[in-house]
Amino acid sequence: MNRSLRPSLRAARPLAVLGVAATLLAAGCSSGGSGTAPGDPANGGTPQQGGSVTFAMPPNATPNWIFPIATPGHTQAYNGTIRQQVFLPLYVYDGTDTSKPDVKAGAAELPKYSEDGKSVTITMKDDLTWANGEKVTARDVEFWFNLIKANKEKWATYNEGQFPDNIAKFTLVDDKTFTMDLTQAYNPDWFTANQLTRMSPMPQKAWDIQEAGGQVGDYDRTPEGAKKVFDYLIGEAGKLSEYATNPLWKVADGPFTIKEFTTTGQVTLAKNPKYTGEDAAHLDTVTLKPFTSAQAELNVLRSGGVDYGYLPALALSQQKTIESMGYKVEPWDGWAITYIPYNFNNPEMGPVFKQLYIRQAVQMSVDQDTIARVIWHDQATPGYGPVPQVPPGSYLGEKQKTNPYLFDLDKAKALLTSHGWEIQNGVATCTRPGGGDDQCGEGVEQGTQLKFQLLTESGSTETDNTMQELQSSLSKIGIALSIKSEPLNSVLDHSPVCKPEEAACSWQLSFFGTQGSWYYPAYPSGEDIFAGDAGTNLGSYSDPKADELVKASTSSTSPTAMQDYSSYLAENLPVIWMPNPAYQVSAIKKTLGGVVQDPMAGMTPQRWYLVK
Repeated sequence: MNRSLRPSLRAARPLAVLGVAATLLAAGCSSGGSGTAPGDPANGGTPQQGGSVTFAMPPNATPNWIFPIATPGHTQAYNGTIRQQVFLPLYVYDGTDTSKPDVKAGAAELPKYSEDGKSVTITMKDDLTWANGEKVTARDVEFWFNLIKANKEKWATYNEGQFPDNIAKFTLVDDKTFTMDLTQAYNPDWFTANQLTRMSPMPQKAWDIQEAGGQVGDYDRTPEGAKKVFDYLIGEAGKLSEYATNPLWKVADGPFTIKEFTTTGQVTLAKNPKYTGEDAAHLDTVTLKPFTSAQAELNVLRSGGVDYGYLPALALSQQKTIESMGYKVEPWDGWAITYIPYNFNNPEMGPVFKQLYIRQAVQMSVDQDTIARVIWHDQATPGYGPVPQVPPGSYLGEKQKTNPYLFDLDKAKALLTSHGWEIQNGVATCTRPGGGDDQCGEGVEQGTQLKFQLLTESGSTETDNTMQELQSSLSKIGIALSIKSEPLNSVLDHSPVCKPEEAACSWQLSFFGTQGSWYYPAYPSGEDIFAGDAGTNLGSYSDPKADELVKASTSSTSPTAMQDYSSYLAENLPVIWMPNPAYQVSAIKKTLGGVVQDPMAGMTPQRWYLVK
């Protein structure tokens, strides 16, 4: 999802450098592992200007959005990576220093907070212009803000009480500067990393229109006008095949523009000749190439058909062969968690999922150590809660540091039988309905069977084997799990936030974590995925105490705020915690420099260059 939506040192394995990036991340200074700076002779040659590079995307990962406001179904990590190369966000973190944004990659100078923490002032950079020659101004940020404010229910990452609800007043100071008064004091680290990074100037003098061919106005300054402008732009954003030709998307301020954007997922970025910032691209083009499976990508990698690819876990034995072809093989760890959400609003299984003892029994049936070691070939780390498990920094609560639900099928089965479930023909059946301590639980009817349906991401042998292992373990405690595989975008489309009476609420369990389910910004709080009203809380998990802890983690500067949140959700199980895979084990041609493997899954291809 990603994030948009990253770990530390692990047990020894064939690739000894695995986890180094995230280990340094814990200290607030992360190395991306791969890459050299321009002029550095480490690659054995001279950095060149120009040239083309092909980057291999994960199996069935197909970018499908360019507009700087994401709607549901368009939050995949590659959408954000591509978009920020064309339309600069206010701020970007690159993983090399989590204490502050990578100012060079964004549109604004560092934010300045008032002493009481209740307002923030932001100044736009002097040197940025849109491709039409207009300066990038504070008014362009107000335009984005007005569209969000008037259409927040349609924004994929909207979370009630968070942005834009937490902005009491937006004030233009001058062309370059704006101030936002906040509804309360917030932790500045959280507000910058998790709120301001969402903001993106948009070309108001080109996009503030209500229909094709319409005149530009200040329509965004009224709610009615902002809705009409938003609907028009969203409609245009749905035309993927026109991304390379639509004049709207030509008005870019980033280092690249769109040269190609196919409906099958291939995207080619071309160097923006009108870019005026300090982070210009070295390469002429960067092509992001889609693949239907890891095996298909591996076949192309073996032929030398990609400059920046990856080795599936099952192919790690071929590392030396790939290296002999002129590649560097290096792991790319992620600041992420991986999980399977329960759909608590599913009309059939929702009442079952709401029983904590059921979720405990399921979690005890996940053999994370074996899955990580055997299926993922040590390229995954067991995860026990809502904060990235490694590096074991100050965010981790005591309950999450060690697994509170060790793999134990006998104990898991006993939990079910002691709560009124009887194994009949291999499937647990409720024989003692009711809300008592030895009964099935409120809302669970007599005769209910523990038959779960899991929708899972296709294209990965490791994911397929993980789900089969889970299916086998659950069957031993009386839970029958049926599995259906679909491409990533389909899984996300078919696992929406929903209400019980809606047809879209038929899904029960969903997995979209072949490369991690959720990549965090620098501050790993859970307001986007575990708060009761969060836009990407896909399973509609709702717990008053969890909401209180999430809120405290965003406002308090005390380290215990995040630790308390971490411990509570590790035990309360809003989802099934799963091992978190490395983002990928990369294979990068030795002729490609400037690559930094960001633990937050971002990329800065404008800094890549070929070495001669």
